[in-house]
Amino acid sequence: MKFLVDFLKGIIIGVGAVAPGVSGGAFAVMLGVYHKLTDAIGNIFKDFRRKVFFLFPLGLGICVGVLAFSNVMKYLFKYYNSQVKLLFIGLMIGTLPSIFHEANKYGFKKSYLVPSIVTFIIAILFTFMGNSVIDIVPEENPSLLALMIYGVIIGFGTIVPGISSSFILMYIGAYEILLDGISSMNLMILIPTGIGFIISIMIFASLINYLFEKIYGYTYYTVIGFVLGSIFAIFPAIDLNIDFIFGIVFCILGALISYTLSRIKISS
Repeated sequence: MKFLVDFLKGIIIGVGAVAPGVSGGAFAVMLGVYHKLTDAIGNIFKDFRRKVFFLFPLGLGICVGVLAFSNVMKYLFKYYNSQVKLLFIGLMIGTLPSIFHEANKYGFKKSYLVPSIVTFIIAILFTFMGNSVIDIVPEENPSLLALMIYGVIIGFGTIVPGISSSFILMYIGAYEILLDGISSMNLMILIPTGIGFIISIMIFASLINYLFEKIYGYTYYTVIGFVLGSIFAIFPAIDLNIDFIFGIVFCILGALISYTLSRIKISS
């Protein structure tokens, strides 16, 4: 059962990695596996067997989420953009109490709010960058080095909550290339991108895990700033039509579901 649960969580994180404006890292925080994930990757050779057993279902789920849902997410964001975004927002909002509960595990200091505010602003600035300049550097036949760099960007967005790698890839004109490559299972694109992704998550996970060990409260509130910024960043334009109203309903349902699940996680 635990394997299946972790596998499903991995799928959700994978979907967040390919969905425009959404962060796989923010979903990892929402699902309560972010700290464990960075610790397992950052200290992979410490208690190697246990770390592998933890990472395998998550990693498998992430791969399935990215590969299987690339076309699905492309379709949903094209035709049901506001509804999907509002559902994601609801899912994030519902887990905020449990995220703050975890962040304050060792106490709270007012100074924790400083990095939280800074990262909140950064997350929103990334949104303006993504919305204002999309596909400005189209490259139909990217080099192996370019593909590895794209993988590094995806890994960065997966590990750092609230930073949408999709927006960055849109900014450099690579989002459609990668989405088409993933959906068509083009190994010439997938292999170098995957190498860059692995290198990226190893580096950033090790760094973030080190910060968790040394300055837990500051690190967690830094993460919270990114998560809160991503909520505002993906909020769709307010338009009181039937689609937006359905989106609000999905948002409320998402918040109730994720809040209920997070309460179960806390009590357990």
